[in-house]
Amino acid sequence: MNPERKRPPAGRLARFAPGLAALLSYDRANLGPDVMAGLSVAAVALPVGVAYSQLAGLPPVHGLYASILPLVAYALFGTSRQLVMGPDAATCALVAASVAPIAGGDKDLYLSLAVALTFLAGLLAIAGSFLKLGGLADFLSKPILVGFLHGISLSILLGQAGKILGFPVESRGIVKPLLEIVRKLPQTHWPTLAVGALTFLVLALAPRFLPAFPRNLVAMVAAGAAVAALGLDTMGVAVLGKVPSGLPHIGLPVFPLAALPHLIGSAAGLALVTFTSMMLTARSFASKNGYDLDADREFAALGAANVAAALSQSFAISGADSRTAVSDAAGGKTQVTGLVAAASLAVVLLFLTGPLRNVPVAALGAVLMLASVSLVDLGTLRMLWKIDRVDLFISLFVTFGVVVFGAIDAILVAVAAAVVRYVRFVSRTRTEILGKVPGLPGFHAVDRHPEAQLTPGLVLFRFNGPVVFFNAPHFKRTLLGAVDAAGPDVRWVVLDMIPIPLVDATGLFSFDETARALRTRGVRFVAAGRMTEWRDWSRKRGFTEPDELALGFPDLESAWEAFAAGGEA
Repeated sequence: MNPERKRPPAGRLARFAPGLAALLSYDRANLGPDVMAGLSVAAVALPVGVAYSQLAGLPPVHGLYASILPLVAYALFGTSRQLVMGPDAATCALVAASVAPIAGGDKDLYLSLAVALTFLAGLLAIAGSFLKLGGLADFLSKPILVGFLHGISLSILLGQAGKILGFPVESRGIVKPLLEIVRKLPQTHWPTLAVGALTFLVLALAPRFLPAFPRNLVAMVAAGAAVAALGLDTMGVAVLGKVPSGLPHIGLPVFPLAALPHLIGSAAGLALVTFTSMMLTARSFASKNGYDLDADREFAALGAANVAAALSQSFAISGADSRTAVSDAAGGKTQVTGLVAAASLAVVLLFLTGPLRNVPVAALGAVLMLASVSLVDLGTLRMLWKIDRVDLFISLFVTFGVVVFGAIDAILVAVAAAVVRYVRFVSRTRTEILGKVPGLPGFHAVDRHPEAQLTPGLVLFRFNGPVVFFNAPHFKRTLLGAVDAAGPDVRWVVLDMIPIPLVDATGLFSFDETARALRTRGVRFVAAGRMTEWRDWSRKRGFTEPDELALGFPDLESAWEAFAAGGEA
């Protein structure tokens, strides 16, 4: 019988939609905390959604759309109890960097391309889940991601400077906008700058005097009230204007097919960055609160949330660290928190969009500038300086890539840096010669234990990593070099197989070449450890005698004892 048919309905549901399965067994004792946490998340998501929509280059209402249907999709398909999906500063910056160069200033085309980019990123994320690519969350290392976010932070700061100063900044990237801002400083609109400065002041003081209210919401309310009371819009201060009421129209994106190649490349980079960022947030809260995640299903949930965002005419979203932190602090226990937040924002869209018209653009710029500063992680750079300065250099190199090439092309720089980092660690895998240390059990590396005693005629060799195509020559070279260094009396070389998790075809050929080279010198090539794996592998591939490849022992101690007893198996 097909084992899938014997799976109980709840098990099949949990496999397909783990969030929905959890909701069907919801503990009503969590309802009160989840509702309060959901209202708190909505209070933060409202100003952030409006501000981030501006960062993505879209009308403010689309930022609210991004926090409704995607939250519902993640609640159904996600495995995190607490993660809140929504607009993210880095994601919005990537959307703008991807779409602006091909939209040509056409606002309608810009929207359709942003929605199409989100849809494609979602489909690629779902495909990544089916291909079991959840491990990509570990591909962009902490130093690389920090460097990338530092570059994004600079990009956001410069992109919002024009809104604070009251003049347009038309250049793209980082260097050109900086030069344009310096050149246009005499054009500063002082009332707009005053609004931006006062918004910064409110953002700084609100946590002290109004700790129960989200500071972004307090700043938007204060700025909007100031515009309405003082008539600042008649003095040239730009405001959001009318925000359409009602829920989003559901539909597939329509875009010119000529843009598809560009969008697919950008969507792949967007899916990688959003997934990595999402998993960093999700894992930190899962660790804090003692539950597990499934990375592959999280990839699918991210894809479903982005598809939902595209269907509701919005832009790409990711895990929102600030809103997840708000949920956690407010006592949110499950994804019902996200559903309550989505319902609250739907109510705002239906009945409360009127007050948003007076919110000044400069206030949103101040909110985004503050968000960009939160992406800066100088503490990690200081730790990298102490731990590994090569990783520090890689992090700064990725930041430089964002500055010089822009956010999208810098993803390629980040991936290249990840490959360089991996190759650096694995292609020159650390090797050790082992010996007996008086008073210590087992065998130990002689470079760390100078007092270790070597056995005449025997070389115990450890290779700390896989033997695969890009380090197989290093394996052969270092092992034969160790034999040469040991002198002409060597009779056995014992390879410790325990630290070798993988041997590919090139590695096997390298083993064979090494064994033949040793045989010409009268030296026997011996393996210690992983005997069961080696025997099963040999049997499956038609090697009826395991010692066709190497004489094997279950561990180093057994091999050492066999050699001491006369050098026979």
